[in-house]
This record gives sequence, C-alpha cells and structure tokens, in this order.
Amino acid sequence: MGKIIAICLSAARGVHKQPQASAVLEKDWGLRGDAHAGHWHRQVSLLSAEEVAAFNARGAAVQPGAFGENLLVEGIDLRRLPVGTLLGCGDAVLELTQIGKECHSHCAIYKRMGDCIMPREGVFARVLTGGEIRTGDAIGILPRSAPFPFQAAVITLSDRCAAGEREDKSGPAVAARLQQAGYTVIEQLLLPDEREPLERQLIRLCDQRQPDLILTTGGTGFAPRDVTPEATRAVAERDAPGIAEAIRAASMRITPRAMLSRAVSVIRGKTLIVNLPGSPKACMESMDVFLDQLPHALALLRGAPQDCGR
Repeated sequence: MGKIIAICLSAARGVHKQPQASAVLEKDWGLRGDAHAGHWHRQVSLLSAEEVAAFNARGAAVQPGAFGENLLVEGIDLRRLPVGTLLGCGDAVLELTQIGKECHSHCAIYKRMGDCIMPREGVFARVLTGGEIRTGDAIGILPRSAPFPFQAAVITLSDRCAAGEREDKSGPAVAARLQQAGYTVIEQLLLPDEREPLERQLIRLCDQRQPDLILTTGGTGFAPRDVTPEATRAVAERDAPGIAEAIRAASMRITPRAMLSRAVSVIRGKTLIVNLPGSPKACMESMDVFLDQLPHALALLRGAPQDCGR
C-alpha cells in the first residue's frame, strides 16, 4: 500500500503541473481539467516519490509536477509493475498501460541537470473507474477478477504503403484476425522498409507498452530493402526459432518459394515477436500454423505456471 503525495494538473501541455488538494478521475478520460486527459492510453501519469527524492538529493530541487506527473506516489515502486497492473485509490481504479516514455526533446530539467527521470521512471495509466482523490489518500495494487487479456501490436513494413502509393491490406487483416482470436490490438503501425525505425518501434513497444505479441508483415525476402529479420534480431534477447521454422515448413507445402523467406521469431522481455510475409493471403496461412499454440507460449512468458508435458 502506498500514498498519494501530490496531485498535479495543468490546463496546457508542455508546462509544469500545479499541485492540487484534490481532483476528480473521470472514467476513460483522466483527471478532470488536465491537458493530458483524453480517450487514449496515457490518461494519467504517475511517478514514485522515492525516485524524485533521490533525484533531488543530486541537487535538482524539483517540486511536485515539475516532471509533468499527475500523481506523485510514495511506497510503491511503480517502474517495476507490469503493464495491466490495477491500482485502487478510494473508489477509483487505474490500469497501467505504459512504463516509461520516449523523450523527443530535452526538457528544462534535463538541460539543467543533464538527466531527467520521467522517461525511464514515469508510468502511465487509463481510468477504469472514476472517483474523487485527495492528497494523502492511500493507493494500492488490486487483484484482478479475470486474467488480463493478451495484448498485441501489428507493424506493416512497406515503402509503397508508407508513401501512400498502395493500400496496406496485410496489417489490418492481421489485426482483425488477432481480434477475432480474443487479442486486444493496442497499436497498428505502418513503416517504410528501413531498419532503424523498426528497431526503435520494437524496442518502444516491448519495453514501454509491453504487449504479449508483436506481428510484423513484410520485408522478409531477398530484396535489398528487406531488412525486417535483421531489425528483429537486433532487438532480441532470446531466440524462438520454432515458430518461423514451422511457418516455412507449412508454407513449403503451398509454394516452394517459401524457402526464400528469411523471417525470424524472437523474444524481447515478455514479448514474442514474429515476422510474417507481406501478402494478406500468406499472413493468414502463416497465422493458421501458430495462432492456436500462442496462448500457452504467451502464458509462459507472463510467468504463469503451465503443464508443458502434454
């Protein structure tokens, strides 16, 4: 159990938030009157008071709200909580949706101190149940009445689609198939066939949004700009070759050109990443191979006990 040390709001983005004695959390919106509230996954930002105290011990002298946090919380190591954790404060319930954030431009704190803790220590949540909160209120982790649904992201790699010269049909088809199977698709991205942007997005998704599964489509062949496997291997922490091998084996029964696929399957953190071909038909055929086996694999990645001997 922790405690809310400060509640901070701002009417505009890009400015320090100001402490308030109390505020209202609105369902699927955020803190009433805060500029960052809205129908998205980062409705409320939280930061551990212990991290701010350690930063101030280095001479930072920052006040509550200076990092843009809505809630400054004492007694909970927020950065170590997984996405999907429920936090309760009075009648209000928050669900963690992201750990850390990208820093696109250095803030005044970074320019003064050469560091800022919000990108690595801040966490974000959406409001599941609204209610009034006050400074000094207790806040704690709540048990789930049902398992957290598997979450997935889909990334299409295509120069022509990214340039608007051709409609992306593979990405939406993959996302729809996942949704039909019960997955929550948290992001769909469309990128050109370039290694660096894909690596950056894979790292961001795995480390911050922590989906159970990422499926990429396209960029797995022999063409000079087909670099999806290289980008995927670059971010991998563990190999999971069996899925890619099974897709190639099954696809060989459809077309001998399946031997030309360089697709890989790997693990980063608790996220499984699988490369799929570029065509919608080939994507569906590939998903036929492994989709039924994923719940067992993803539960293992989450750390849930499973009987692997069956």
